[in-house]
Amino acid sequence: MNLALYQPDIAPNVGAMLRLAACLGVSVDLIEPCGFPVDDRRLRRAGMDYIDHVRLVRHSSWDAFQRTRGPGRLILLTTAGDHQFPQLAFRADDTVMVGRESAGVPSDVHAAADIRLRLPMQHGLRSLNVTLAAAMVLSEALRQTDGYAALT
Repeated sequence: MNLALYQPDIAPNVGAMLRLAACLGVSVDLIEPCGFPVDDRRLRRAGMDYIDHVRLVRHSSWDAFQRTRGPGRLILLTTAGDHQFPQLAFRADDTVMVGRESAGVPSDVHAAADIRLRLPMQHGLRSLNVTLAAAMVLSEALRQTDGYAALT
């Protein structure tokens, strides 16, 4: 299981997602540029000492990520999704991707996703925080793929 962060804007969110990934044994692809310096102290503070325990690969661009991405489906979390969570059947080699907090992802990235996944929520509300959305989806994905068995 993998988590991809597309050009994130908010360092504390990235720190929290790195901490989440470290605890769940999920690798992370960070697709740059970010809206903050990647060595930002706020990222370190949010991730605490967990950052040293996550498998993190930084990509200089969307194209660089696409060139090196491994097998498996790219599942984009989006309010414009055509699949609804939690009905999706996950696979162990899936990559779950979240977009920028301020703008999501551009249309070419949206189109490149194998699955565009929408999380249901109360009518009239816009979206969840990307970290919360990632945690919800990764939790279900790991449950379905027996990913928790590797954790102690």
